[in-house]
Amino acid sequence: MSAQYDPQAVETKAQEFWREQNSFLAPNEPDGDSYYCLSMFPYPSGKLHMGHVRNYTLGDVIARYQRLKGKDVMHPIGWDAFGLPAENAAIKNNTPPAKWTYSNIGYMRGQMQRLGFSFDWSRELATCDPEYYRWEQWLFVRLYKKGIVERRSALVNWDPVDQTVLANEQVVDGKGWRSGATVERREMQQWFLKITDYADELLDSLDDLPGWPESVKSMQRNWIGRSEGVEIDFPLVEPTADTEAIQVYTTRPDTLIGATYIAVAAQHPLSLGCAETDSAVSDFVARCAQQKTAEADMATVEKEGVPLGVFVRHPLTGRELPVWAANFVLSDYGSGAVMSVPGHDQRDWEFARAYDLPIEQVIEPVGDASCDLAVAAFTDHGRTINSGEYDGLDFAKAFDAIAGALEAKQLGRRRRNYRLRDWGVSRQRYWGCPIPMIHCEACGVVPVPEQDLPVVLPTEVTFTGVSSPLHKMPEWLDVKCPQCGGAGRRETDTFDTFMESSWYYARFASPNSNSPMVDERADAWTPVDFYVGGIEHAILHLLYARFYHKLMRDEGLLTSNEPFNSLLMLGMVLRNGRKMSKKDGDAGDPQTLIDSYGADAVRQAMMFAAPPEQSFEWSEGALESASRYLRKLWRMLHEHLALGEVPKLVVDSLSSAGLDLRRKTHETIARADDDYGRRIQFNTVVAAAMELTNTIAKVADTGADRAALNEAYRSLLIILSPIAPHITHELWLKLGETTPIVQAVWPTVDDAALVRDTIELVVQVNGKVRSRIALAADADEEMAKGAALDDENVQRFIDGKSLRKAIYVPGKLVNLVVG
Repeated sequence: MSAQYDPQAVETKAQEFWREQNSFLAPNEPDGDSYYCLSMFPYPSGKLHMGHVRNYTLGDVIARYQRLKGKDVMHPIGWDAFGLPAENAAIKNNTPPAKWTYSNIGYMRGQMQRLGFSFDWSRELATCDPEYYRWEQWLFVRLYKKGIVERRSALVNWDPVDQTVLANEQVVDGKGWRSGATVERREMQQWFLKITDYADELLDSLDDLPGWPESVKSMQRNWIGRSEGVEIDFPLVEPTADTEAIQVYTTRPDTLIGATYIAVAAQHPLSLGCAETDSAVSDFVARCAQQKTAEADMATVEKEGVPLGVFVRHPLTGRELPVWAANFVLSDYGSGAVMSVPGHDQRDWEFARAYDLPIEQVIEPVGDASCDLAVAAFTDHGRTINSGEYDGLDFAKAFDAIAGALEAKQLGRRRRNYRLRDWGVSRQRYWGCPIPMIHCEACGVVPVPEQDLPVVLPTEVTFTGVSSPLHKMPEWLDVKCPQCGGAGRRETDTFDTFMESSWYYARFASPNSNSPMVDERADAWTPVDFYVGGIEHAILHLLYARFYHKLMRDEGLLTSNEPFNSLLMLGMVLRNGRKMSKKDGDAGDPQTLIDSYGADAVRQAMMFAAPPEQSFEWSEGALESASRYLRKLWRMLHEHLALGEVPKLVVDSLSSAGLDLRRKTHETIARADDDYGRRIQFNTVVAAAMELTNTIAKVADTGADRAALNEAYRSLLIILSPIAPHITHELWLKLGETTPIVQAVWPTVDDAALVRDTIELVVQVNGKVRSRIALAADADEEMAKGAALDDENVQRFIDGKSLRKAIYVPGKLVNLVVG
């Protein structure tokens, strides 16, 4: 064994061994106790960054630990390969997206292998492979026939330069995030999956996920947003041919008497109708077409509006209320109209103050609450006032009484409502999975027959401008209608890439299944035992994956109800207080660090930096510390082995230092086992390993104690192996083991080794630490107090003073109170 640690040589040797031995190949179906560990797969953007290193090292640590615990482990990896960045690269570099993507996959695969991740590469997939996406096309066709897929008109953010629909978060200050063009609000035909059909189950089954962080479940509950309320009709004073009443939904019918105006969205039919003859309304509608439409933005936007000159009748009092178009009302949320009660809704209050509209109090506080409508709206529940026959009612009674009155007049009905909207899966982009539909003038929209799937996306394409090249490929675009045989055209929209990432975990479990999309192996391995990823995916990706899992279950493909049993949402890797990103040029290049320090040092530094769920400031200075520790460990074990044969462990022959080392060893085994398995806190595992290493260094490597040292080294290597797998692989073999450490068994804690003959007590005088004393482990309270009083250092602080009280905390401290 060389005295010098060469990380590059050690790591290359270990990786070649794992590859030759297929060390991480998972069985087709688990034999006994199984564990499916999965990290969210990456987009092949070109190179790994430090966020990737953290994500995949954490998953790898969990997978390697569970393998040591005797589990059949599946730990796969693949590539979320479709998406807009490939198109942007194609436009910029005149490179087909497929070529760019597969080139990046090749490079990033090499980086992952160099980091020693224990992936089962036999299950690798790329979502741009037709053999993968054919199955989501297959499921989409089946869902279309079941009525879960729908094509309908919807308002979208349209970028006129990029010629594509943008998500709300891609609209920055009214402009396209990439093109900088002013975004237009357009009505377009879009494809939707009716996730709202599963809203109740998606919400209620969150209670069946104890392994999910409560914060993530709360975010999903809020996103689904189930509420109980009343749908109310406000009849128009002068009905039009198209509209007799404005329909609103409210969860606060107790405030109905306090409604003083109705607010509708700029895109509401009434607003658009008035815009045809009223220039002020027309200008307002045009301005609203360029503003952000995310609900979070609506809460902070400066409230603006315009009167439409239209009035409605209050359904209970009959008084006339004006209708305003307002920028804080979303056209695609609910009916696009709200009843405005400025006395009891802060948003309505701000708008009413801006336009001098009436503010009336109809709810009074109860208990210690206070109300001053000159300062703000009173939004708490309370007791009804100024409400005629409904005065004096609490919220529940007012809800029932007013809902009943509206139902009796046929102007309202109790309703359950949701914030959740159906999942729009259409994207006007090229590099995505083709939507398997054909447009026929005679038959309308017709699904591609299952036997004709997959609809393969052409990969040899040339971009002219930013629009999809599919529009200019008649050889792909023009097809016969499968229903009538007439002329048809393929759908040129492609799927939202969330479609691919919503079921990949199941495909990993049956990667070569050809009929159907997954087989019984997926049912054997799922749900995923542990899923690791960034907190930014806490809502949409996880919600869509849960929805997709239920769709596959209802198709008879799976039997479980949820895709992921436990979830680890990672904090961000920061630099200079912000998330490291390629866009800002500070994502960090792990390749340079691996070349300089070795993969184990990079892995250990990343795991030691912070608990997984916390964000932290990355510093490459941590790498020097990790590297120094690994060199020390190598050197210490080299010196131990150089001393020759190790005697058999005989506990009764050990010195007190040897017994202390055994206790430290088994304490560390127990602590690391808990940190890995229950707490998922790997920084403390590294800290515990370092403590044990320091204890080892203090024990003389002679006589019977050499056996205790050998036991400590073996335990230390197993404990450290999930985090630093290469050096521990090599040192394990140097210790004379013939079975590789990846096949080792987690060490058993010897309870007898944990028994202490003595304990250390802290001694305080008036609450300040003045000494530490060693006592027999079975010493009682009187012996502890006596020893504390007799301690030479303590006597200096109590000399000449009266002992008022002695407080004893068993096994920990004695506090002497003197005066």
